[in-house]
Amino acid sequence: MLILIIELPESSSLKDKRRVVSSVKQRLRAKFRFSCAEVDLLDSMAFAEIGAALVSNSREYGESVMQKALAVVEDEFGVRVHDAQIHSEIY
Repeated sequence: MLILIIELPESSSLKDKRRVVSSVKQRLRAKFRFSCAEVDLLDSMAFAEIGAALVSNSREYGESVMQKALAVVEDEFGVRVHDAQIHSEIY
């Protein structure tokens, strides 16, 4: 599971924020086949918290995909990543 807290410095309204957050979620779904959603900071115009999940039979593979996804968010969108957490569980 990947949890991102991002800052949206150019967002001046909730509509601007939704546009950027939707783009990030769509990109994560399309490129990495993640399940993702905006999970917190819904009323904040400047920040968003996005959660993404991936199921894999390999912990190393799952974590490497999460790292690649984090790099895509940092490089391709006009946002600053304030916090990123990667959690893995084995059953």
